[in-house]
Amino acid sequence: MASLNYGYHFCSGVLINNQWVLSVAHCWYNPYSMHVILGDHNLRLFEGTEQLMKTDTIIWHPSYDYQTLDFDIMLIKLSHPVEVTEAVAPIPLPTRCPYGGLSCSVSGWGNTNLGGEVYMPTLLHCLNVPIVDQQVCENAYPGMISPRMVCAGYMEGGKDSCNGDSGSPLVCDGEVHGLVSWGQGCAEPNYPGVYVKLCEFHSWFEEVLAANP
Repeated sequence: MASLNYGYHFCSGVLINNQWVLSVAHCWYNPYSMHVILGDHNLRLFEGTEQLMKTDTIIWHPSYDYQTLDFDIMLIKLSHPVEVTEAVAPIPLPTRCPYGGLSCSVSGWGNTNLGGEVYMPTLLHCLNVPIVDQQVCENAYPGMISPRMVCAGYMEGGKDSCNGDSGSPLVCDGEVHGLVSWGQGCAEPNYPGVYVKLCEFHSWFEEVLAANP
């Protein structure tokens, strides 16, 4: 789990090898001002597990559309490799695409107060969510879901990722399958969270990493 930070946490990401972090393109920020913190749990305490990294390069997908949030993905190259520890380790990219009903979890430091004033917690939270069938996802957001998006959450509402969780990883069977991208409010009935579907980007990952050794 990675915290994207420019004086305070504003988005999340996930470590995919010892020098690259994956996040969403709408979280782009000037690489000279942004730091990446890995191994954090409590944002307000130094726990001894954190690794603070400067960024070397930020590359968003060339087809990213800030209006539709299609291709909402970017890769961040850290200034130097991380030290792999119990608290900081890469997570595998997906070996297949997710399917409806697959049990997953999403973690983040986003808003936890759904009914009133925004409350951004200092402790990392984790929520179990199922993948929503693609047709149900498309019906919830007519004309807005591309093949590079997948929904996860509860159609009855009540539990969801929220503001401040952008870029947070959706992990299923030990692989990162998605990143928090957008949605209609938070935890509203009939509107699951929408995630970047990472299985659609294997060739782009390989291309970027090969061009930036």
